[in-house]
Amino acid sequence: MNDGVDTNQIGCALFILYVADQEASTRFYADVLDHAPVLHVPGMTEFDLPGGCRLGLMPERGIRRLLGTTLPDPAPGTGIPRAELYLQVDNPDAYHLRALEVGARELSPMAPRDWGDMVAYSLDPDGHVLAFATPARLTAPRR
Repeated sequence: MNDGVDTNQIGCALFILYVADQEASTRFYADVLDHAPVLHVPGMTEFDLPGGCRLGLMPERGIRRLLGTTLPDPAPGTGIPRAELYLQVDNPDAYHLRALEVGARELSPMAPRDWGDMVAYSLDPDGHVLAFATPARLTAPRR
């Protein structure tokens, strides 16, 4: 379907997680991703991700200021899984271990999944699901 929008012109995809404590979440993701944010100002932190995407961290109160009562307040949902960050990385075991070492709670250790990926799951301090995976094409047995 072509409605006049050239989807090939989309630049960076920015996925924003609403967090209770921007500073604590920034430290957590800097440790887990093993690099500093590319933007860190009051109200928004951004990390570059593989493939030209970015992860944003916005305080829950920030989205309330931006949108007012248009959306329900996200704060009462803290701790309830509201999003999953699924990252295909070269060494998912290392990422998963770093997440656990800095405060994530393990949901499921590294294991082969029905779709072929090797994936480990945890919860970040705000209750967002983290998945670190090796793509199926890299885990498939060679013939």
